[in-house]
Amino acid sequence: MKLGIIGAMDVEVATLKEKMENCTQRERAGSVFWEGTLSGFPVVVVQCGVGKVNAALCVQVLADCFGVTHVVNTGVAGSLSPELDIGDLVISTQAIYHDFDCHVVNPNYSVGQVPGMDVRAFPGDDMLVDFAYQAADAENPGHCRKGTVASGDQFVCQKAQKEKIVADTGAVCTEMEGAAIAHAAWKNRIPFVVIRAISDKADDSAQMDYPTFEAIAAVRCANVTMRFAELLKQKG
Repeated sequence: MKLGIIGAMDVEVATLKEKMENCTQRERAGSVFWEGTLSGFPVVVVQCGVGKVNAALCVQVLADCFGVTHVVNTGVAGSLSPELDIGDLVISTQAIYHDFDCHVVNPNYSVGQVPGMDVRAFPGDDMLVDFAYQAADAENPGHCRKGTVASGDQFVCQKAQKEKIVADTGAVCTEMEGAAIAHAAWKNRIPFVVIRAISDKADDSAQMDYPTFEAIAAVRCANVTMRFAELLKQKG
């Protein structure tokens, strides 16, 4: 087993890189891939950059050049649920695009449906979801939740945006990479899960909250990812 760990920004992967052992690095497709062990488990860590295309590119490199068997996306997200406060943790049961809409072409297509795909939302692997939830609950007991993660190439910071995403997808949080990572992993038949820490409320307060809480949320999510790697190691 080998785990590919993807974060969009340096703050989301810095803690993981610091904790890695026997580390080497290679550059592929404009990103640096750090290969080594984390909690004694083989991993490859990469900062993919912001957005869906950057994220999907890194999944393909992890599959083609590093032979990863599992993928986890770690980072921060905006809350779409009144039950999720800043610092809380979300584990993806599925990931969906909130900005993919082809209903004008075909009224049978719902928001998030990619033509030609056999799923509208990409389901996370059951074992990885369970391990990630165990790790999240150990890191922040009573403040983690499983649910749908919605992704799009936009920073959500208006109440109207937030309400539309919830209506279209039923998601509990929103960010900019998870669904693309899920999509690429699904196409490559690689099990995946998205782990997100809430950095803002994805509403009119988001521009104020995000800079303040981004680093705190990112470190919390990195800690969950390390616990997650330990569980995978125990699984063997």
